[in-house]
Amino acid sequence: MWDQLISALLFPGLLVIILSRISYNRFVGLALTIILIAVSARLGFTNTWYLIILDAISMTTGFILATHMLTRLRQSGREW
Repeated sequence: MWDQLISALLFPGLLVIILSRISYNRFVGLALTIILIAVSARLGFTNTWYLIILDAISMTTGFILATHMLTRLRQSGREW
């Protein structure tokens, strides 16, 4: 149970950040993460409401961090 809680708090946020960094677009990263979480919920891996709420909190935090990361990246001029 604790492993599911920790995973729900960490992995969706990290996934948003990584996918945003790869695509250079925070909305694409968020959309791909939502699709992956929806598929995992459909397959039965996310079966309770508190895990879904923790996933949403983590994705929101990851989106905010990805926004700051991409803003700093654009200001430094290292974008492709």
